[in-house]
Amino acid sequence: MVSPRPGPIRWLRYVYGARLPDEFRPWVLHDATSRTWVLRFGFRVFVEALPWLVAGFLLLVFLTPLPAGLVALGLLMALVLGLFLTLGSADELAEVRLAKHGFPPGTGKAVRKRRGGAATWP
Repeated sequence: MVSPRPGPIRWLRYVYGARLPDEFRPWVLHDATSRTWVLRFGFRVFVEALPWLVAGFLLLVFLTPLPAGLVALGLLMALVLGLFLTLGSADELAEVRLAKHGFPPGTGKAVRKRRGGAATWP
């Protein structure tokens, strides 16, 4: 495990696009190049979308005559579609995150390729 690891507040800021301090650069590289980097990426997208989904559910349930189950199904479909579209660009988005933290372009792909993992997704 790469250390130090950001605390919950810093991690949430990282999820929403904030740059972590330089002491977390090794962790950011690990996050974008580990064997489970795609799962980590998908979880970050889910965490980022969760407040919007909850707010949308509450608004639609209380402001429209739609049944709660139908609203939940529609929001679940939106989440799945959003995850699908975002995961299609995961490789490029991971490179952007690495560049934001001071790594040269192409670092993530090169490290994943050197470690024997998939260089691209899917």
